[in-house]
Amino acid sequence: MSKTIIQVEDLHKKYGDFHAVKGISFEVQEGEIFGLLGPNGAGKSTTLEIIETLREKTSGSVIVDGLNLDEAPNEIKKIIGVQLQTSGYYPGLTLVELIHLFAGLYNETIDPLILLDTVNLRDKAKAKYKELSGGQKQRFSIATTLINKPKIIFLDEPTTGLDPQARRNLWDLVLDIRKKGTTVIITTHYMDEAEVLCDRVAIIDSGKIIALDSPDKLIDDLVAGGFERPKEVKKANLEDVFIQLTGHELRAEN
Repeated sequence: MSKTIIQVEDLHKKYGDFHAVKGISFEVQEGEIFGLLGPNGAGKSTTLEIIETLREKTSGSVIVDGLNLDEAPNEIKKIIGVQLQTSGYYPGLTLVELIHLFAGLYNETIDPLILLDTVNLRDKAKAKYKELSGGQKQRFSIATTLINKPKIIFLDEPTTGLDPQARRNLWDLVLDIRKKGTTVIITTHYMDEAEVLCDRVAIIDSGKIIALDSPDKLIDDLVAGGFERPKEVKKANLEDVFIQLTGHELRAEN
């Protein structure tokens, strides 16, 4: 039986009169990829930031690997990895220098080259962060979430702005991280991405969870309810054509 590694009960967040999160409850099982989906302003990022100890909740309960958010936020920080946005890195430092910097903040000793191997960036070890392509920057940002050997990592829209090939390469990386035992919480606006990566998804709208299940089950329930696409779905799409023609192998991104 899977272990529950995150438990959220009746979570609320208010900003004055604005009720951003309205009684959200869900559980995440150890070793799964769990997606939070929803339109902009739905409350998913606020929910994540509360679990990450970055934002205070108004009420409710959050338990992370047996640790109560109210009682042990610093202990929770030690077992999670949070993806930084690009503004979180010094652009003039090399990747090795940045890894040493973050490792020092975590009080960890780490071999930068081994870490870069996990995201296929060893050949960029001496490159400055500002010299990386968009896909390389995203892979490096995921690498930094792994420095403290976390049990859980949080990825907030990790493939936004990437070309199709870089997106597929990042999917492979996320699946590999999960294969090694790390629990992954992800937000994305790409439904095909959630369908490929996530074991389960919670769909949030206006601060409430309106559906929670595996992508397959949610799709099957929609079809069982009589839903039909307006035209026949082909066995491939234009993104598949692009990947097939340009090659799916991980390669240097310009």
